[in-house]
Amino acid sequence: MQRTLSTYVFIKRKLKPALLAEIARSGVGAVELFCARSHFDYRSEDAVSELAAALRDSNLAVHAVHAPAERDFSLTRESSVPLSISDPERSRRSEAVDEVKRALDMAEHIPFRYLVQHMGTSRDPADQRFFDAAFSSLEHLRIFAKERGVTIALENTPGDLAAPANLRQFLAETRLVDLRLCFDVGHAHLARGVLPSLEIMRDLVVTAHVHDNHGLKDEHLAPYENADQAGTIDWKAALALLPPVPLVFELKEQPTYAEPAPASVTLDAARKSFDRIEEELDSARPQT
Repeated sequence: MQRTLSTYVFIKRKLKPALLAEIARSGVGAVELFCARSHFDYRSEDAVSELAAALRDSNLAVHAVHAPAERDFSLTRESSVPLSISDPERSRRSEAVDEVKRALDMAEHIPFRYLVQHMGTSRDPADQRFFDAAFSSLEHLRIFAKERGVTIALENTPGDLAAPANLRQFLAETRLVDLRLCFDVGHAHLARGVLPSLEIMRDLVVTAHVHDNHGLKDEHLAPYENADQAGTIDWKAALALLPPVPLVFELKEQPTYAEPAPASVTLDAARKSFDRIEEELDSARPQT
């Protein structure tokens, strides 16, 4: 298994060459770049070119890019105002589509296979107006992505709009055959449960987000976290059912104090979690 880490874990930090080098030294071979301008300026061609060089220097592949999910009003902080490609209001929806296109343009400098895309926000209802708006956005974006060698993978997220069954029905009804799915284990645990959700999505899943929680909020804990922090996902059962797709660790830096711990502390916890997941996968494989 190639160890793949989402840079979301360091969303509060600038994605500088030294940080990428430290990620590589921890044993990670590939990353999913999380688009937030406070993290790295995906809009700037110069910044993207510099990031591409740093990735090459660290020998890190880019498995996927996570589309921007929020508006960044400032390069010094993460915004909390969402971007939604399913917004029924045309001007706001167009703004979201434009931001996704800017993220896709990164492929000119940094090749990647998948763009992980949220359908909307956790507050969006499973209303036909929102599905129609999402179709309008994705009908255009899938072509834009295909021209850059990228496949869009819709992620199951908390809330009704992007629940696994609704994602599956949306793809069936719209016949957007170019689209695939990103299975988020932690989000499924917050909803109907990991195994029922995976049964619905499994044959269209091309990549997966791995993180844990206690079933109440989206904590993004490392699987097999220390006993006092461990989430409640049954990883043995989940890993037995997951298709053989890249597993992207999408963690949150712990603890989230004003002064974060050195990156090495977070990466060491991730390394231990990678070890346990690999052990579980090895034990699940048929013995020859």
